[in-house]
Amino acid sequence: MKDFKPTFSPPKATANPVLHFATLTKRELPDVMPHQKSILETYAQEYQELPDVALQLPTGSGKTLVGLLIADWRRLKHNEKVVYLCPTRQLVKQTVQHAHEKYGIDVVDLSGSKDNFAPNDKTDYLIARKVAVSTYNGLFNTHPFFNDPNVIIVDDVHAAENYIAGMWTLRIETETTLHNNVTEFLQSYISSRNYDRLRGNWFDSSDANWVEKIPSPELTKIEASLRDIVDGHLRNAVDGKNKELYFKWSMIRDHLHACQMYLASREILIRPLIPPSFVHSPFVNAKQRIFMSATPGAGGDLERLTGRKKITRLPAPSGFETVGVGRRFFVLPILSLSQEETHQLRTRMQKFAGRSVVLTPSNARAEENKEIMRQSLPSWQIFGNAEIEKDKTAFVNTKNSVAVLANRYDGIDFPKDQCRLLCIDGLPLATNAQEMFILSKMGSRVLYDERIQTRVFQATGRCTRALEDRSAVMVTDSQLTDYLINIDRRKHFSSTLQAELNFGETQSTGVESEDIFDCFQMFMDNKEKWAGADNMIREGIANFEQIIPAYAEELSQAVAFEVEYQEAIWNQDFEKAIIAVQRVISQLVQPELRGYRALWHYLAGSVYLRLTEQANDRFRNLAIKHFKEAKKAAPNVIWLHNFIRNTFTDSIDLQDDGFDDEIASQVAALESNFLNMGVVTNHKFEKISSDILRKLDNNKMFETAHKELGNLLGFSACNGKGDATPDCWWLGAKVGLVFEDHAGGKSTTSLGAHKALQAANHSKWLKENVAATKEMEIKPIIITPSTKVGKGAVPQLEGVRYWRLDQFTDWATKAIASVREIKGTFHQEGDLAWRAEASKLLESHNLTLKQIIESLPQAKDELTPQ
Repeated sequence: MKDFKPTFSPPKATANPVLHFATLTKRELPDVMPHQKSILETYAQEYQELPDVALQLPTGSGKTLVGLLIADWRRLKHNEKVVYLCPTRQLVKQTVQHAHEKYGIDVVDLSGSKDNFAPNDKTDYLIARKVAVSTYNGLFNTHPFFNDPNVIIVDDVHAAENYIAGMWTLRIETETTLHNNVTEFLQSYISSRNYDRLRGNWFDSSDANWVEKIPSPELTKIEASLRDIVDGHLRNAVDGKNKELYFKWSMIRDHLHACQMYLASREILIRPLIPPSFVHSPFVNAKQRIFMSATPGAGGDLERLTGRKKITRLPAPSGFETVGVGRRFFVLPILSLSQEETHQLRTRMQKFAGRSVVLTPSNARAEENKEIMRQSLPSWQIFGNAEIEKDKTAFVNTKNSVAVLANRYDGIDFPKDQCRLLCIDGLPLATNAQEMFILSKMGSRVLYDERIQTRVFQATGRCTRALEDRSAVMVTDSQLTDYLINIDRRKHFSSTLQAELNFGETQSTGVESEDIFDCFQMFMDNKEKWAGADNMIREGIANFEQIIPAYAEELSQAVAFEVEYQEAIWNQDFEKAIIAVQRVISQLVQPELRGYRALWHYLAGSVYLRLTEQANDRFRNLAIKHFKEAKKAAPNVIWLHNFIRNTFTDSIDLQDDGFDDEIASQVAALESNFLNMGVVTNHKFEKISSDILRKLDNNKMFETAHKELGNLLGFSACNGKGDATPDCWWLGAKVGLVFEDHAGGKSTTSLGAHKALQAANHSKWLKENVAATKEMEIKPIIITPSTKVGKGAVPQLEGVRYWRLDQFTDWATKAIASVREIKGTFHQEGDLAWRAEASKLLESHNLTLKQIIESLPQAKDELTPQ
């Protein structure tokens, strides 16, 4: 007869996780590193009883070991159920493998569908015999297996934002039935231009980055109808994408009053400002939550990401930053080379390296890069996300290969000799519509400084995961290059990264392609010359200091009240929400925070409108007061002005505010143009400018140049197709110019009736065929060298303005010079002070649509009848 199995008797717990590591007899490592020892001992002595703790663990510092040791030690010492969360299943498997093979910690993989969990694995977790490793989604879903963990450890917490907030986020993607239904419903609540954008009818390339917000008072009016539409679409969802949407919708459908609604080029997004994690009992009821990050920051970003009021930071040991983790050799070719030369250099470096990784911000960008690789490296093997995420072994074992990865700036590592060349072709500074709106529309980039820095650190460190690692980091995107070498921003980076960037910038400035390649060869050879360069970087670290911006402390002080606001408004306690908002506003004093302060004044006004009971009660007056303060804080935010004007049509003092929609719209377009062209160098700007001027001298290319000039000046410009269509039009916010280009005419010929009639009818054609112009004031203009007009044509020229061809081309040259001057004052996106200065410069150079119209005479008065 079989005997009873012996009962499980756990060993006695040690005093701290460091000592616990010594008891793990199956470990591969002899001991923890000194910085790990310091963090683990400090945690056990001072932090183990705190509800929320952030551990600063730089890339390559062995954070996985630190997290797993704390997890296993707590499980044993306090008999606690501990779950260790990773962003993806691939990272779960990697973490489990390291736990078993390197650290000697016996953990269980409980990722994926809970229906597929092995019974023994579930039991081992539930009786605190083993630590469970899972994904963020394993905890943050409507019916998680982990319904009462004692301790939650969140690895790479900055990657968790869309996973945590995603539980309360309805993302309606384009080209779906639900998106079409919601778009049609919104038609009467948004402008015709925005309706077209939602339908996918983009006017120009700027529409790709378009984002809008349905004002909260407007969302209040449409809540019931919106709820019916989404309910009707998702009610019978049983599987696939719709089932996932159904569960997310179920979390917010009765809390739309606590959500924000955003419209963007690729999605409609409905979500709370801050994830209401306070209502998710498996998360909020845990005894402790531990968040691990390379850069926990000082401005409260972790709290905004997680919905926690206060997270206590446990910093990395003093001096660890100067040691560094691996070495990055930054190659910034755009500082000296054209885009074409940059791509040629990249190909040459890839051939020399033999194996490289290319990171891109989107699938579309990845496909563009793959096509370039197919042409420039025809015999090479190209890997994508799917192949690498499944198993990177084939890539690592193929010498002539390229891994082109879309939006994978974290989670996939290529240490040691796996890859020495990392190419980054763009970085998404904003990853969802809410970030895009707050960053660009509200001028609150500083709110996301820490988050963007972390994304940059993660991206540039894919191939440097340990002290002995090294890689070249080639940046082929102008916006990311601008970000990395911006002096005002760089001072907030770690001293090591500043030193590496300073060295890379020096090697990439004022040089030829051959010079950069020579440096890369020396790096790859890894001999005396690179050793000398590495020493220069090491010695330079001491010359740089990481400076925490003054506004970070204010953001940190405000975040607890921000969470209080979200909790109060979630529970429809609007009076308490007002108190929380007032406390947030009181903390935001620094001038860099005025865009964010404006956002909170807007939120305060929106809450007061909910409390309004009659047209002129005190709550409505308080709402108006806060909206005025919002405008005062951020006078150049177009969205805010339009919202207030449309909401308070009867309030004269809110209408007559001197705000010029046309200029503000033009400045916003210029800002987008400058970002796309690159801020640090003028290569793209000068190429575009010279092309325009060259084409204006060519009759056959004049219309194309005319359109390109309009876009360069900050207008939405387009060419017509067909004999009866306008040759070109420039559109602003509410005013537009439509042109008849008679560039092929002669000064000695008279303008005929047919050409005059065409010019006169272009306004009508535009309104009938371009939806965005239906509500605009359109002015027709004819550009011609003619100074005479046939008598029969004079009546047709009523209302048509005249621009003599030579005067137009002279003006174009001066206008481009003015835009060059304005570009020289631009440094970064969302700068409200720059927007104000740029507005003044546009007016001083007479470059606004209104000024152009006023400067042009009536054609019938200027042309001599014949």
